[in-house]
Amino acid sequence: MRKILVFTDLHLLEAGGRIGHLEPCARFGAGLAHALAHHRDAERIVICGDLAHDGRPAQYEMLRSALATCPLPVHLMIGNHDRRATFCAAFPDAPVTDTGHVQQVIDSGDYRLILLDTVDEAGARAHSGRLCPARLEWLESALESAGSRRVIVFTHHPPMDVGFESMDRIGLDNKAELLDLLGRYTSVCQIISGHVHRTISGAAGGIACAVFKSPCHQSPFLTPQMDEHSSVDEPGAYGILLLTPGGVIVHSEDFAVPGRRVLIYI
Repeated sequence: MRKILVFTDLHLLEAGGRIGHLEPCARFGAGLAHALAHHRDAERIVICGDLAHDGRPAQYEMLRSALATCPLPVHLMIGNHDRRATFCAAFPDAPVTDTGHVQQVIDSGDYRLILLDTVDEAGARAHSGRLCPARLEWLESALESAGSRRVIVFTHHPPMDVGFESMDRIGLDNKAELLDLLGRYTSVCQIISGHVHRTISGAAGGIACAVFKSPCHQSPFLTPQMDEHSSVDEPGAYGILLLTPGGVIVHSEDFAVPGRRVLIYI
């Protein structure tokens, strides 16, 4: 059995920066320390985007500093709050496709992890995602070459509506196109996403999906009078994937319990 740790939606700011009353860098540091203390047997960490809150160089420097002594391999993805060019400048060794997208394939025993770049910087709607033809073509090649391995696909934007109108408006615009492609391959057994700041499980196109919370601010169950900026100070969390011979087991691990439940607005 292999163990993969998953973080998402760090929203790092410059030193001392806060979102509401929360300090993203401190929250991520606490989460990473908890994960490394309790899961020393993990083989790697995947971070599913929104690394920085505004995509500024200093925010990526905070991430470099936070990861400097991490003993595990860390694989970085980008989300709608990131800026692709700024990220690539800060992490020049990050895998990038021939078309300039932050995507990679990682083989782990009889599993293949495929990390996608769903950022749509030129899109008409801010914060929504899209997989262009070049990225879908790259994905198809990665699926074709997986052989007998089970495949786990990682995205920032979930490939399904989550039942929150405000969040679904800024979801993955061409989710049907992605699911049509993934549905052609029985090897695809799991999709892992972020973006929503909430623990959610379900299925999309018959494929199991899991969405993880942020180490920082979380989404409450959004009612019609609340928008995507409504957040709550619940425990930070990260995901744990157990890759077993029978399939993927998904856990969400809270690492801090605040003294009170407080709505914050960002």
